[in-house]
Amino acid sequence: MDESVGSILKSINSPADLRQLPTEQLTALCDELRQFIIDEVSSNPGHLGASLGVVELTVALHYVYNTPYDQLIWDVGHQAYGHKILTGRRDQFHTNRKYEGISGFPKPSESEYDAFGVGHASTSISAALGMALATSIKKEDDRKVVAVIGDGSMTGGMAFEGLNNAASSNSDVLIILNDNNMAIDPNVGGVSNYLLNISKSKPYNKLKNEVWEALGKLNGFGPKARRLVQKTEGALKSYLLKESNLFESLGIRYFGPIDGHDVEYLSKVLRDLRNIKGPKLLHIITKKGKGFKVAELNQTVYHAPGKFDKNTGEIIGCECDLNKPPKFQNVFGNTIVELAEQNPKIVGVTPAMPTGSSLNIMMEKMPDRAFDVGIAEPHAVTFSAGMAIQGLVPYCNIYSTFMQRAYDQIIHDVAIQKLNVIFCLDRGGLVGADGATHHGVFDLAYMRNIPNMIVSAPMDEIELRNLMFTAQQDNMGPFSIRYPRGCGCKVEWRQPFEQIPIGKGRQISEGKDLAILTIGTTGIHATRAVKSLANKEITAAHYDMRFVKPLDEELLHEIFQKFDRVITVEDGVIQGGFGSAVLEFMATHGCKSKLVRLGVPDRFIEHGTPEELQRDCGFDQKGIYQAALEILQG
Repeated sequence: MDESVGSILKSINSPADLRQLPTEQLTALCDELRQFIIDEVSSNPGHLGASLGVVELTVALHYVYNTPYDQLIWDVGHQAYGHKILTGRRDQFHTNRKYEGISGFPKPSESEYDAFGVGHASTSISAALGMALATSIKKEDDRKVVAVIGDGSMTGGMAFEGLNNAASSNSDVLIILNDNNMAIDPNVGGVSNYLLNISKSKPYNKLKNEVWEALGKLNGFGPKARRLVQKTEGALKSYLLKESNLFESLGIRYFGPIDGHDVEYLSKVLRDLRNIKGPKLLHIITKKGKGFKVAELNQTVYHAPGKFDKNTGEIIGCECDLNKPPKFQNVFGNTIVELAEQNPKIVGVTPAMPTGSSLNIMMEKMPDRAFDVGIAEPHAVTFSAGMAIQGLVPYCNIYSTFMQRAYDQIIHDVAIQKLNVIFCLDRGGLVGADGATHHGVFDLAYMRNIPNMIVSAPMDEIELRNLMFTAQQDNMGPFSIRYPRGCGCKVEWRQPFEQIPIGKGRQISEGKDLAILTIGTTGIHATRAVKSLANKEITAAHYDMRFVKPLDEELLHEIFQKFDRVITVEDGVIQGGFGSAVLEFMATHGCKSKLVRLGVPDRFIEHGTPEELQRDCGFDQKGIYQAALEILQG
C-alpha cells in the first residue's frame, strides 16, 4: 500500500467500510481523502478543483446512503474522484484517465457504484428522475436516488426541464445543488445571481440554522413536528428573501443553504432528508479547490491544471515557448480580436468556455462584443442566429462534442435561414484523456448533411486564420470550422490574411504511386508519412482538401483520373464523414480507383493520449504509412 494513503482511508475499500466509522472520524477521513487526491492529480493530471470541493459531500453521501443499492448520479462527473476512491478504486486511481486505465468520469461498465454514465452538463436531474420513477414501478420503495448538480450545470436548459418534470411527477428524488459560483470559469446569468442572493441572505441563513436545530430536537415528538416545520419553512423563505423561492415555486421542497464542508452536519441533514418523501433540493455552499490554497485562489486554472508541485502548487511545464507552435485555441482567440478590430459587425459567443476557447481575450478587450451565455449550447446557437439576422457576424465557439447538443438549433434557426453564423468547433477529433464523452469525432459527419452549411477544417494555424477571415465575408451563410485541442505545426503563424476560395483544396506534395487526401490536422501525419514512403522509393501525392462541403470536385476529378490508389484520412468517424463524401463522389462519377478510408471506426473510443488513440484507430503517421504499403500491394 502506498505510504501516502492515510490510516483511515487505507481501511476504506468500499462504502460499507466507511459506514462502520464513528461520525467523529469523518473529518479526519476527509482530510486524508483530500490529500490523496492532491497527491495523485499532481503527478497524473486530471480535474482537481471540483473533486476537492465535494470531499465532505462525497463522504457524507456514502456514509448515509446505502450505495450502490441507493443510486448516486454525479452531473458531468468532474467532481467524482473522491467517489471513485471510496468505491474500491483507490489502488487503481493512479491509472485515472490513462490508456486502458479507469475513466475520469463515472461509468457504469467500470463500477456498480457508478449509477449512470456522465460527462456532459445538466443531465443528472433527468436521469435521477427516470431512475426514481423506475424504482417506483418496480416496487423498490426503499431505494433512494440522489442527483448532485453544480450551479454551473444548473444554468443548462435540460436541468430546468428535469426540475419541472420532477415537481409534476412527485417522485422521491433528492437533488443536491453544489453551489460554488463556478463552472470552469465563473458562472454568469440570472440563476447564478439568484443563488448568490440566497447564499448571502443573513437573516434567512440564521433562521435556517435555527429551523434545522429545531427539527433535530423535535424528532422525538414524531412526524407531526417535522410536517409543521416543512409547512412553515416555505413561507419564511419567501418573507425573508423578499421574493418567491424558485424551487418551491416549482413544487420542489427547498432546504438550505448549508455549509458543504461541515461533514458531520451534512451527514445529519442528509439522514433527515432521506426520510422525507417527494422531490426535494438541498442547497450546499462549497469552495472549488477547497483545502489547497492555490486552487482556491485560482479556480479556473486549477480546474484541470496539468502536473503541479503538490507542496507549492506551482504548475510544471506551463512556460510559453515562442519556438513552438501555438495552441489552436490561442490562434483563434487572437485572430478573432484582429478580425473584430477590422469588422465592427463581428461578435463572439461561447457557452461557459471563455478560457478554454480563448474567447476571454476578446472579452477582455471588447467586453461589449463577446458573450459567455452559460452552459447552454442550444441557446448559444439561437442567440447567435438572432444577432446574425440583424446583420452581425457571430463567431459561435463551442467544443465539438457539446455542439451535438444544439443540432436542432443549427438546422432550424441557422441553416434554414442561411444566416452567417460561424461555428468554431474547438476540440475537434480525438481529445485524449476525457474519453468517449468528450471526443469531437462526429461533427464532420453531422455538419456535412445540413443544406447551406460550409464545412471546413484547417491543416495548420495559418489556415485557421485564413478560414476565419474567409468566413466573415458578406452573405457567406452558415460556416463550420473545426480544429483540435493543442498545437499544430506553424511557429510563424501570424501571417497576413488571405481569402480561401470556398470548396478549394491544395496540393501539398507531388507523387505518382498513390494519392493521400486529408482533412484538417491529419495532414500533418500524412506529410510525415509521405517522407517515410519516399525512403522506400514510393512517391505519394498529398492533398489538403480543406473543405468537406463543398468538396473540390475539380481537384477530385484530376486525382481520380491520375491515380488508381487513393487514401482518405480524417480525425473523425468514418461513417458519413470526409471519406464517405469522397466515396459518394466516386459513385456519382463512376470512378474506378481503389479507395481506403482511415479515421475513427464505428465504435466509441475510450481514453488515452491523442497519440495512443490515433495509433489504435490507424490514422497516425505509422497507420497512414502502413495503409499506403497495403493498398499498393493489393
